[in-house]
Amino acid sequence: MKFTKLMFAFVVCMALFLSVSAQSNVDYFLGKWNVLILGTPQGDAKVTFKFEKIDGKIQGSVLDSTAKEISKITNISEKDKTILGGFSASGYDLTFELTPVDQDNAKGNVMGMFDAKATRIKEEKK
Repeated sequence: MKFTKLMFAFVVCMALFLSVSAQSNVDYFLGKWNVLILGTPQGDAKVTFKFEKIDGKIQGSVLDSTAKEISKITNISEKDKTILGGFSASGYDLTFELTPVDQDNAKGNVMGMFDAKATRIKEEKK
């Protein structure tokens, strides 16, 4: 009887662990991010990404320095802990990937050629 109870408790704990770890890592990226793209032909580029969940799906946009949307982020997907997507800038279709480094920083690349560093923008609480 003790073995059965112990086995049941083990199964319940494993189910809880798996459900917690199965949650989307994309949620990590929700909010605004300052992204620095290093070494482009025009020099380092700074953009702001904004990710939000609408109707249960992650959506994103690229913002200018006044927080005006300049491009939608399309084809957002997740692979392991990495978020992937695409956007248009200066007439070019660009792809990116970002992977968490810590709570407020991520790293990755744009077009697989240019390193990118992202820092979470912390919104001031009102």
